[in-house]
Amino acid sequence: MGTWYWIGVAAGVGAALGVLAQGVLRDPRFAWPVAAAAAAAAGYAFAEWAGAAAGLIGAVLAALGTLPVVRGALARGGTRGGTAALVAGAAVVIGLLALIPVLGYLLALALPAVGARLRRRRGDRHAGLRILARD
Repeated sequence: MGTWYWIGVAAGVGAALGVLAQGVLRDPRFAWPVAAAAAAAAGYAFAEWAGAAAGLIGAVLAALGTLPVVRGALARGGTRGGTAALVAGAAVVIGLLALIPVLGYLLALALPAVGARLRRRRGDRHAGLRILARD
């Protein structure tokens, strides 16, 4: 396989590590630096400095995209352990999908788009109760 393949794998594995860190640590102040460091190290193992850069970018973008999912699950009554377990399972799937050629690049780019869409679709907290207050 060529260098482009391994850079894509590094980006996809970085995205998986970003999702995992955000799901387990929950706070972006801690999750993003941990994800970036782990993904850069893993990316360097795949494709040296280009892989480290791709892994770092993939991790930060994926952690950014996963943030609304984790916050939304916890705000709606999900437990921390359950949310972390489900997000960790998703991270494993993302890591395995990164082995498919070109899909690692697409995963790293698609996760923040999904997060942005979830932010836009989020409604007001108690929008349905306003109807009952009208007399």
